[in-house]
Amino acid sequence: MLFGIHWDTSSNGAFAASILPILLRGLLVTIEASIVGFVIALALGLALAALKSSRLRVVSWPARLLAEFIRDTPLLVQLFFLYYVLPDYGLVLPAFLTGALALGVQYSAYTAEVYRAGLESVLRGQIEAARALDLSPARIFCVIVLPQAIPRIIPALGNYLVSIMKDVPVLSVVSVLEVLNVAKIIGDRTFNYLIPLSMVGGLYLLLTIVASAGVRYLDTRLPKQGLPLR
Repeated sequence: MLFGIHWDTSSNGAFAASILPILLRGLLVTIEASIVGFVIALALGLALAALKSSRLRVVSWPARLLAEFIRDTPLLVQLFFLYYVLPDYGLVLPAFLTGALALGVQYSAYTAEVYRAGLESVLRGQIEAARALDLSPARIFCVIVLPQAIPRIIPALGNYLVSIMKDVPVLSVVSVLEVLNVAKIIGDRTFNYLIPLSMVGGLYLLLTIVASAGVRYLDTRLPKQGLPLR
């Protein structure tokens, strides 16, 4: 019995059916952590990319050093830092939010490089023309550069979404009940690891297939010449 659900161990099929609801609850946590972490990675990555592309070295160099530091330190170290060190300074976050934040910070260094490649793919002549029209740097970035860069980097960003999904089990070390942690608990209680872990593998396969299909759909639908602005 876990979370009010009875496990029927009379047969493998009955056991699998009895643990499916609790595994789906864990899968929902996995999806939520993936989405929140990915959104954070997109936002922080875009900010890092913008700062790194600045013509002012006093702005670009600290951003590059920060991105390199994030990329070169393990996710687990960053997770432990956020979860165990920040409370010493009065900042206490829930385990789920801490885990999603750690995922977002870790992957922001990678999405920043994806953004950079997309931003650099925009023809310099368009940027120079916009400057000649006396458009502000912020308007050039938001109206001309970014709408053209985003459709070109969708596949790469989609790869990092799948990677985030597969890194969510790391959050179990701070007691986040994602799907793999739930399967481990079931195995500990029933001494049957084969069925819950096999089901988790199948659920992850289904989840990544759906995510990949969604990314391919966006990639084919978005115009490569740039997003239309109203």
